[in-house]
Amino acid sequence: MLITFLRSIILYIIVLIVMRLMGKREIGQLQPFELAISIMIADLATIPMTEIGIPIFNGIIPILGLLFMHLIISIANLKSTKAREIICGKPRILIYRGKVDENALKKERFTINELQEKLRGNGVVNLGDVEYAILETSGDVTVIQKPDKRTTIPADFNIMPEYEGIPYDLIIDGKIMEKNLKAIGKNYIWLEKQVKKFGIKPEEALIVTLDGKGQIFCQKKEE
Repeated sequence: MLITFLRSIILYIIVLIVMRLMGKREIGQLQPFELAISIMIADLATIPMTEIGIPIFNGIIPILGLLFMHLIISIANLKSTKAREIICGKPRILIYRGKVDENALKKERFTINELQEKLRGNGVVNLGDVEYAILETSGDVTVIQKPDKRTTIPADFNIMPEYEGIPYDLIIDGKIMEKNLKAIGKNYIWLEKQVKKFGIKPEEALIVTLDGKGQIFCQKKEE
């Protein structure tokens, strides 16, 4: 029992490291070759995890081999457009200038109902509002609405909003984010003064953030 437990921990750590090295994509954004490798890694890790008679290296070595293949394919994708088209495929336009391309749907084995589902997922209820719909290589559908149906933005009214920047986490669960403090050119003394305005100490804060306009959000941890 103890051996199985230890083997499970070792394989979990190996798989976790391999998946981290493969990148930060969500499952829905994986390319076909990435999804295939992920499934194979899961299967390879399961066998030596439960079968004590199988040497643990029989699972680790193939997993590292798949990682090597992933790195090779990723490099080929970066270096060659042709290799990228062969491995990942090409995006296909499903709706062109407001008209559904039936041939494109057939080639991708995509039904009208699936297309409507994807459109709803992009916040578009009426198919007639769509100018272009592009099936990406990851399986996602990018939707470009007709000009008169798009959400207005400040530029449409010749308005230039103020630059907001990105918010910085200064404290998370009572722990001070030293790198973020340094990035904004502040120190602990400044942070302590800001948090004191909310009647607490830095160590008592659940979260403290600073946005691009210099506004601070602070929430105290529950006792």
